Formats: sequence, structure tokens, C-alpha cells
Amino acid sequence: MSETNISVPKDALPPAECRGLADVLGVVGDKWTILIVGALAKGRLRYNEIQRRVSGISQRMLTLTLKRLEMDGLITRTLFPSVPPRVEYELTDLGHTLRAALVPLARWAAQHKQTVATNRAQAGLSEEHSHSGEKKAFR
Repeated sequence: MSETNISVPKDALPPAECRGLADVLGVVGDKWTILIVGALAKGRLRYNEIQRRVSGISQRMLTLTLKRLEMDGLITRTLFPSVPPRVEYELTDLGHTLRAALVPLARWAAQHKQTVATNRAQAGLSEEHSHSGEKKAFR
């Protein structure tokens, strides 16, 4: 069978369960979630330490992602009563299971990043000009 004509296993999930999975996968598969979970893999960190380790993340996106991860039970936020207040973030047991699931994905990405970059570059060159001579917005 071709890649576009695959058979669906008989034990496939019903649509309602697929939507639930899509919601969870949307959260745990998010770029920032993956990078934050990786940053917290070796232990608790303060907000600024996470921001330094997760290159390119804005303060707003870091704050939103940390709140979502805490709400989902993947990290804990601990406030220490000091002046100024100190806040640290740490993976929960559930967060560590996510980290374990992400390790093979990270290895795959590291192994194939050059191939993907090459494929993107080739697709950009070949898709830039259509048969009618007009440029396509592919990227």
C-alpha cells in the first residue's frame, strides 16, 4: 500500500478519544514544552535559569507555558518565602515520564536534522517557482 492509502487497525480509537489525544499531544508536542521539559530534566530551576537555557523564548511564552505545564501536572512551582520571593520549577513524576518519552524523539531529531534541512532547502527551491512562473509562498 502507498503512504496515502494505509489500512486502519481494527482497534483504532473512536473519534472522541482521538480528539482527547490530539489535545494532549498538542500540549506535550509543543516546541516550548519540549525545550522546557529538557531544561528541567536535571532538576529544579528558577524562572531566569529556564529562560537562559531555552534559547529564543519570550517572557510571555515562558510564563504561559510554565502555567500550562503546572496546570497539566507536568511541573511543580514552589514559592520560597524570602525577600525577594524565590520561585523554582521542577518536573513531577508525570513530567519525568514525558521526558523519557521525548528522549527517543530528540535522538531522532539530532540524527536527521541535516536531512530535514536539506529536504526543506530543496523543496524551497523547487516550490519557489510554479509552472506559470509566479512565486509560491511555500515557506
